[in-house]
Amino acid sequence: MPPQRFALPSEVPGLAARRIAADILDGVLHKRRTLDDQLEGAGAHPGLKTLADRDRALMRRLVATILRRLGTLGHVLSRLLDRGIPTDAPRAQSALLIGAAQILWMDVPDHAAVDLSVRLVQSDRRAAKYAGLVNAVLRRCAREGQPLIDEVKSETLDVPPWLLARWIAHYGETVAREIALAIACEPSLDITVKSDAGQWASRLHGETLPTGTVRTLLQGPVTMLPGFAEGQWWVQDAAAALPARLFGDLTGKTVADLCAAPGGKTAQLVLAGAEVTAVDRSPGRMTRLRDNFARLSLRAESVVADAAEWDGDKGGKTFDGILVDAPCASTGTIRRHPDVAWLRQEDDIMAMTGVQKRLLQKAVSLLKPGGTLVYCTCSLEPEEGEHQIAALLAEDATMRRAPIEASEVAGLDEILNGDGDLRTLPSHLPHADPRLGGLDGFYAARLVKS
Repeated sequence: MPPQRFALPSEVPGLAARRIAADILDGVLHKRRTLDDQLEGAGAHPGLKTLADRDRALMRRLVATILRRLGTLGHVLSRLLDRGIPTDAPRAQSALLIGAAQILWMDVPDHAAVDLSVRLVQSDRRAAKYAGLVNAVLRRCAREGQPLIDEVKSETLDVPPWLLARWIAHYGETVAREIALAIACEPSLDITVKSDAGQWASRLHGETLPTGTVRTLLQGPVTMLPGFAEGQWWVQDAAAALPARLFGDLTGKTVADLCAAPGGKTAQLVLAGAEVTAVDRSPGRMTRLRDNFARLSLRAESVVADAAEWDGDKGGKTFDGILVDAPCASTGTIRRHPDVAWLRQEDDIMAMTGVQKRLLQKAVSLLKPGGTLVYCTCSLEPEEGEHQIAALLAEDATMRRAPIEASEVAGLDEILNGDGDLRTLPSHLPHADPRLGGLDGFYAARLVKS
């Protein structure tokens, strides 16, 4: 009888994708590394280079699903484990999360999800002793996992308690729950087109939103979609596309875009006819902006500088318009960047407010009399939005609010607050298909200098 041949781990289809997913999860949950850092650029996981497009897409979806449903996964696994998730072997924890996420929410056969998680544990020296445990727990998960989810019926499990408490305090319990429900859904792909949104919605099998953004459920590498290489559009959430539209007619006007990279709003300003100076402190991010502009065949002056210290290129230059897309805790982007929920702490919000205040003060000094300032953040936290503008208006008599009209945002008066500022929530723009609904959480205010 010939000797039996066992497949090496690298030969098992799908195992490499799951191993990389486990590494990236460990990076987020234990090393506080962002998904973007681990997926792109110099710090990207080296194994990504050898993954086929299909496996790379599986890995991304797997990691995103786990981070989106981390609280629910913790609840289910705690009920299935007598002694809790092993803490001495991170790969065992990752294997349980990866297996359970596939069983509960992904179109993967249960037996394959279990088998590949067991192999994942067996390939790690510290975790190998837990192979039997992982096998038993995931088999139970296939039988009992869904009833355990139904038992609690709480969409708020997947929001860190400190963050949920903030949302309840500011928006009320009902809206906070709606936000939690919205960020649990995998979002669609939103794109801003140079022109003819209807045509591109048809070509990309999507639909045109009232605001003009094209939204599609197409998946796969963005660079392979029609129109990308030709520079006909760029990826930009529908909410993120709104602030740059609040300046009105920009033909022939000068605009400084502070904290500009990667350049989606900058591109909108250029297309609207403005002469734009894009400022960003990160050389790497500014390189990305320049690459994007080369693909889009657009031109803007680019400056690598700390916008809070920038003096208009030493000539004391002032501008007709200033866009401040301020760095923030980014809690409004959790639906697209689920790692944010688990990387941020409440102290981070307070740490950012000082930066935002300095940027606003600098923007006022760079603005011509009669000029327009648009301030925005991709945050749901009032300290980074409403409170910043209230403080500026209280301190600076030269600035006044220019309320945004519903007609400027496609008649969507629900995305405007009582002061006439923009305030989008992930639960806005609902759709019968949850994947086609929602917006990032954004705040924007428009001010004019007297």
